[in-house]
Amino acid sequence: MRSPLILGSRGSKLALWQANYIKSSLERSHPVEVRIEIIRTTGDMIKDVPLGQVGGTKALFTKEIEEALLAKHVDLAVHSLKDMPTQLPEGLCFAAMPPREDPRDAFISRSGQSWDKLAVGARVGTSSLRRQLQLKRLRQGLAIEPLRGNLDTRLRKLDEGQYDAIVVAMAGLRRMGWGDRATQAFSVEEMVPAIGQGIIAIEVRAGDEELLRRLGALSHPATETAAHAERAFLARLGGGCQVPMAAHAKVNGEQVKLVGVVVSLDGQRTVREEETGSVDAAETIGKTLAERLLKQGADKILEEIAAAGAGLPGGA
Repeated sequence: MRSPLILGSRGSKLALWQANYIKSSLERSHPVEVRIEIIRTTGDMIKDVPLGQVGGTKALFTKEIEEALLAKHVDLAVHSLKDMPTQLPEGLCFAAMPPREDPRDAFISRSGQSWDKLAVGARVGTSSLRRQLQLKRLRQGLAIEPLRGNLDTRLRKLDEGQYDAIVVAMAGLRRMGWGDRATQAFSVEEMVPAIGQGIIAIEVRAGDEELLRRLGALSHPATETAAHAERAFLARLGGGCQVPMAAHAKVNGEQVKLVGVVVSLDGQRTVREEETGSVDAAETIGKTLAERLLKQGADKILEEIAAAGAGLPGGA
């Protein structure tokens, strides 16, 4: 395998943790040097605008990195799977998905109060519409407000008193060694996670057979199965992660259980179902569950979202 390999990554602390994790894993398993190339994406450059208000951006956190991959400026790219569109650019493919980190959403209170004890009117910051609407369904009387920035920026804004509490991905906290900041974690039943949350995806050029073979050793079958089920659900519904839909797959032996949910923009209507089947039919399970939700009213909700212009991808 050629050396050095150039790995494309965003420049946030969390993205670089993920990039260095893959770099170290590759260098341990093969006699190869890996260098990290930081690439700024559109999502990184848009700092203060809620991502749901950004038009024409289907791949806010991946487009520039994938362009560098296609142009052969980098050999592989490392992404958070939840940031990736359902369709990869022609000529690119997934090479591996290492074991999934904790997929749950974490609640962090500045005062240390639990979610149910937070004072009425408290300001709760979160980046995604998915979280905002599920939080409102869990409890009324709180001010759920947009929160942008990398994970360390969000924690700083909390510590400065801009928010009374924030909700972020537990996976990021744990990877950065900040897991003890979480006041509590919402169960998957309380708040269904973002599709792909906690999964690192390695992307390469489809024709790079040697690199595909070497990277394949880093992949975790159960994680890939869960990803296939969740992304098939997303593809059938046709949403990005600024659409208030969510899905989480749990693999237990030869079975996979997928829960999916779609929430209306006013938070008043929720369509939620589960589907279980063989790991060999992960994509079929995702599509079948999506079809069930569509028949139960998710189609009307998605039409309303599209008409409102909220169906754009964003950071979750």
